[in-house]
Amino acid sequence: MPKQTIVTMPGDGIGRAVMQEALRVLDASGFEANYVEADIGWDFWCNEGNALPDRTVKLLAEHQVGLFGAITSKPKEEAAAELADHLKGKGYVYASPIVGMRQHFNLDICIRPCHTYKGNPLNFIRRGLHGEIEEPEVDVVVFRQNTEGLYCGVEWSNPLGIVYEALKSHKNFVKNFGMVPPEEIAVSTRIFTRKATERILRAAFEHAAQNGYRSVTLCEKPNVIRETSGMMYNMARQIQREYPAIELWNTNIDAQMMWLTKNPEDYGVIVAGNMFGDIVSDGFAGLIGGLGFACSANIGDQVAVFEPTHGSAPKYADYPVSIVNPIAMIESACMMLDHLKQPERAAKIRRAVASVIAEGRVRTYDMLKMKGSPDVLRHGAASTREMGDAVIKELLMNNEQ
Repeated sequence: MPKQTIVTMPGDGIGRAVMQEALRVLDASGFEANYVEADIGWDFWCNEGNALPDRTVKLLAEHQVGLFGAITSKPKEEAAAELADHLKGKGYVYASPIVGMRQHFNLDICIRPCHTYKGNPLNFIRRGLHGEIEEPEVDVVVFRQNTEGLYCGVEWSNPLGIVYEALKSHKNFVKNFGMVPPEEIAVSTRIFTRKATERILRAAFEHAAQNGYRSVTLCEKPNVIRETSGMMYNMARQIQREYPAIELWNTNIDAQMMWLTKNPEDYGVIVAGNMFGDIVSDGFAGLIGGLGFACSANIGDQVAVFEPTHGSAPKYADYPVSIVNPIAMIESACMMLDHLKQPERAAKIRRAVASVIAEGRVRTYDMLKMKGSPDVLRHGAASTREMGDAVIKELLMNNEQ
């Protein structure tokens, strides 16, 4: 069989450092692939006016599997100010390249697992009834609708003409904003479609059924956001009838953020729209050690892109030796292996990561609860490379047994 071609997109900041470790681990696992590096990120915005060049889109369309590192994003005015001089004033508007990829390829199903590792000093703990310390095991998978909702980009500042007239057709707009001048109004829409909503709900229920989860929790706000959240809740109730062994729980996003630190072990699969899915997945990531452990998959009908959910952390990018935790990137590579029908190889890598964490000899600065700086290496923290080395060593030892 020909080797799979993987489009690697290191991106900005620490993206290249964590990508390098993920590729080293994949090589050590025996995974054979051709890697083609694609252009993406801040430098291409500044110098070309496009953070997601067409040539990268073409590569993804051709090879259909991407491994993505991290990007830097800045607000509209700051982004415009950093354009090269020959591009300024020519109508370029910054858009997030990962959002662009999701929408261009309809990567509408986002999967974000949040699982605790035994021995991780960053795991969430609480006090029990008699004052004892409890460390609940978190095993949550968040399914986030990836292309619609508040992130769909249908927005206006100073909404004039037919947009303003359409807004005025709603009685609540007239009541609450009818006296506000249009130039003082900014509008962001939250659009849900039945097709995309059904796809994410079915993906969540199917994952729960295939992996032994007893519940799917819809995390929205149907009591207030009645049209969009309400539609999703009603569809979830209909789909649940096809999965009678799986309970459907309904929680509001604000209450969920409280309950996730009260009884996180009770939750299994969580499904939500774009914004609320982003929020709740970061909340659960905090219980398993933070974004250094948070991986994700963006799945479409043809193209799939895998990425850690952390940012580019530019303040760490120029350190002489990289200190950041590569586990989220390594775990994202494991999700890619699952997608490529190599779950046994992915499981071996995950076991190696778990062994390194449980042993506790090699820990990056975040796992030692240090403030990030170049000095952490002198105080016992492992570098990005050293963490990769430890995982590879454990992986090779397991292969020999």
